[in-house]
Amino acid sequence: MEIQHPQEQPLKPGEVRVRVSYVGICGTDKHLYGGQPGSGEARIPVILGHEISGIVDSLGSEIHSDLKIGDRVAIDPNIPCGVCRFCREGRPQLCENNQAVGVTRNGGMAEYVHVPETNVYKIPDGLSLKAAAMAEPVSCVVHGLDELDIKPHDTALVIGDGFIGQIFTLLLAQQGLKKVAVSGHNPKKIALLKKIGADEVFNPEKEEHSERYDLVIECVGLPNTQEQALTFAARGGQVLMFGVSNPDDTFTIKSYPIFFNELTVKGAFINPHAMQDAIHLMVAGADVESLITHEMQLEDIPDLLAGRIPEKITKAVVRVN
Repeated sequence: MEIQHPQEQPLKPGEVRVRVSYVGICGTDKHLYGGQPGSGEARIPVILGHEISGIVDSLGSEIHSDLKIGDRVAIDPNIPCGVCRFCREGRPQLCENNQAVGVTRNGGMAEYVHVPETNVYKIPDGLSLKAAAMAEPVSCVVHGLDELDIKPHDTALVIGDGFIGQIFTLLLAQQGLKKVAVSGHNPKKIALLKKIGADEVFNPEKEEHSERYDLVIECVGLPNTQEQALTFAARGGQVLMFGVSNPDDTFTIKSYPIFFNELTVKGAFINPHAMQDAIHLMVAGADVESLITHEMQLEDIPDLLAGRIPEKITKAVVRVN
């Protein structure tokens, strides 16, 4: 079965065609490329790519917003149905019939992409298109932070020094918390993590660390780091499981500390109602673009997704047009 090129497809009512400028490469893309589920099951064949910025190229009929051809935009990939129980309760991230650009319908690893107008967000002139492609991952982090009850005197631990862990570190530091620490394994990232706001960076595999934290955010998705997240939580602490794990993975939980310490353990899935906040935070000074380590070309994508590029890549974007 062949994929029809987006340029050859007619726009449906309420749809917008966007000429893709940049598309980010996410761990979810690598999972889907390897035949694993990401944040959902892909409908194969499909063009991947859900971290997208670009220029409005064409408008379908029945457009009700002020979008116009030439607008610079970022795209929210998630398309909830609007009628299931969770959508009606205002929890579209749990939608029973969710579609997603780059997962269940063609995404941004192509010159053009079709999306509903409701998923297209204009970006201000002060925000680059490269940065705007990061609006989706930033919005997911914003939703994760919204799931927590954060107080200025809290201490926080981010487990994971990758791109998502870096965004959490950056946004937590901007909230003026008492302390933000990062647990990671790459000594080359220590300087960057401290530059964006980490008060302390440590490797739990190489050094003893007895401090406990009010907020613990797990950004890796491996059983050992998920177990660590619970052990690092202080009394009354909150633990956010944010890292995408293998669906078959399990880890051991000691139940008594959860009871005795009144721990709250939560998950955070995708990015409901968070795109505008993400765009605003980047415009207001959250320099997420500086966390991008590589800019690639469209022809690099297969090697990148298959892991055939030997360079250590924390975050890559592909410049499409």
